[in-house]
Amino acid sequence: MSRTIIVSNRLPTKVLRTADDELSFQASEGGLATGLGSIYRQEGNVWVGWPGLFVADAAEEDYVREQLRHDSMEPVFLTEDEISDYYEGFSNSTLWPTFHYFPQYATYEPAHWAAYVAVNEKFCQAVLALAGPDDTIWVHDYQLLLLPAMLRAARPRATIGFFLHIPFPSYELVRVLPWARELVAGMLGADLIGFHTFGFMRHFLSSVSHLLGFAAHNGRLEAGPRTVLVDTFPMGIDYERYAQAAVSEAARQHEASYRQALGDIRVVLSIDRLDYSKGIAERLRAFEQLLLRHPEWRGQVSLIMVVVPSRDQVAQYAALKEEIDELVGRINAAYRTMSWTPIHYFYRSFPPDELASLYRLAEVGLVTPMRDGMNLVAKEFVASKTDENGVLILSERAGAARELSDALIINPTDIDQLTAALHEALVMPQAEQARRMRAMRSLVQQYDVFAWTDLFMDRLAFAKQQQLSLHTDMLTPDLTAQLLRDYHAAPRRLLLLDYDGTLSHFHNDPQQAGPDQELRLLLRALTEVPQNRVVIISGRDRATLEDWLGHLPVDFICEHGVWLRPAGEEWQLFQALNNDWKDEIRTILDLYVARTAGSFIEEKDFSLVWHFRRADAELGDMRARELMNHLTFITANADLQVMEGNKVIEIKTAGINKGTAAARWMATYPADFVLAIGDDRTDEDTFRVMPPEAYTIKVGPAPRSLARYHVDSPTDVRQLLREMLM
Repeated sequence: MSRTIIVSNRLPTKVLRTADDELSFQASEGGLATGLGSIYRQEGNVWVGWPGLFVADAAEEDYVREQLRHDSMEPVFLTEDEISDYYEGFSNSTLWPTFHYFPQYATYEPAHWAAYVAVNEKFCQAVLALAGPDDTIWVHDYQLLLLPAMLRAARPRATIGFFLHIPFPSYELVRVLPWARELVAGMLGADLIGFHTFGFMRHFLSSVSHLLGFAAHNGRLEAGPRTVLVDTFPMGIDYERYAQAAVSEAARQHEASYRQALGDIRVVLSIDRLDYSKGIAERLRAFEQLLLRHPEWRGQVSLIMVVVPSRDQVAQYAALKEEIDELVGRINAAYRTMSWTPIHYFYRSFPPDELASLYRLAEVGLVTPMRDGMNLVAKEFVASKTDENGVLILSERAGAARELSDALIINPTDIDQLTAALHEALVMPQAEQARRMRAMRSLVQQYDVFAWTDLFMDRLAFAKQQQLSLHTDMLTPDLTAQLLRDYHAAPRRLLLLDYDGTLSHFHNDPQQAGPDQELRLLLRALTEVPQNRVVIISGRDRATLEDWLGHLPVDFICEHGVWLRPAGEEWQLFQALNNDWKDEIRTILDLYVARTAGSFIEEKDFSLVWHFRRADAELGDMRARELMNHLTFITANADLQVMEGNKVIEIKTAGINKGTAAARWMATYPADFVLAIGDDRTDEDTFRVMPPEAYTIKVGPAPRSLARYHVDSPTDVRQLLREMLM
């Protein structure tokens, strides 16, 4: 029976060393541990990760491993050097600042990269020791970007998911990383890659296109020999836990004691870990500006600021803490009175029941990070507002802003806007507060962390099922040998061969992709075998193909089945057609050529083709999607078909394609052996009409196809045809 293995940098239980050098085990309060608890605690499943401290003694390692296994966890132990170079170094000093748009803080140390590779490999070996060939593996976050590809190499059949919990930045930032290609390729080992927002997903697909040249269509990424599904999964919280904690007796008692200390002061709440990505200093400046511009709030409202300690030995974090300390001191010194303190500042963490009481107490939640993957504090604040009073001020750069649209959404670097939002929140009528909070609570309740987990796992299973349903097998030497035996045994053979991308490699200028001497000789030799009937079945125009190959005794199917010519006969139309529509469509295509440098139009007798192979990859893909939508709308009530091929969009008469023409050929020229080879979507029409015993072969790096087999390139096609002549 297959099992599910969760893999993350940290386990949901951390191991601590006490003052008397004993080991203690403390469960994590994080949302991820809660959401995945229903998975990894099932019988046979396991969570793999680092227990959170350095263990030098083998006996201690055995003790930790034994204790953690009781709760379905398997530890990966890191050395002190690995903690320094992989975790503090590459993960948090290279990836974290880059992915959060602070490249000025990023370091690029080859030794840190080497450690990152080595630790990802260490995690890989730990997983492989547990995983069977058909198991499901879910890898989490930026510390393990290389792991999916490492696992894929060792377990090709495994179902592998990956989720990134932090932002994925613009390609312009990703490209700065010396190891950008390796990192992106590492993620592509997964069957499903998840992000919090569509923006992060879009940035990832852009990076894949620029760095690796793989194209995506509707979130389906053709990545070498595999298809990878890319999608968005906004993470939620354990809504019921926070809602219940907010009405607990412990929370009520803490709130009462806080209220007694504060009096009638209204409360703005800020809770965050110490990090330069959180915008903490900007919040303080906005609060100071509120007191300056709106003196009526002096003595009436206080900011409770909780900053959880984090990496304060690192220079940037130490400098940030010093800046926060100075701002709090200056603001309090300027405005404090005997009975009122503007800012209550706590540099420590709070236990869950006290956090719940702070959420209850606050009238305004201030969540304004400079960059954040999701930010669950915003959702925790909303879930805790059981009385539906209170206002959330939320940064537009937090993933949560894509869901919590009833918050006051602000630009965290615009201090004036943030100041205005604070004032607006404090004067907002109760009815408006309740309306907004009710809508946000409903959303947070519906899309909680358990729904997030279920959705990802369901989508991962779907991605795998889709791969298997249209999976093609590599044409191995053994399969090739069987093909050759069937070929030589057959008295009548029909060979249906696409041209571009199949017999010949693509060229930026389609007119420069003519046949070389090797291809001419190969096709001539095939046609000289009496049992063979060779058909060139292509989307190209008839004049070009006749110019290139008309001297050979081959059959032609051109313009995707519009023009037909058996060897030695005259050209004939598949059926009577008109091309009156071309002038109108060409006007549209001319507009897209003008807007897309490097693109051009190819005109055929009964079709028009917009080529964008020579255009900027990202711009070309965007224009192609736009043009497809435009043409689909324009041709909705016309007898036309809009087809998307390899860096081309073609418009032609509907109802005629390579498949209809291939079916006519098979009916007219019966064969005992049929071989059909093609490389793009238009060739799927050919594969669809082939009899089950036919040999159908997809060419190229994306074998998701109706074909039975696939090969890598036109070079492999020529080698196969050459072997058929031996």
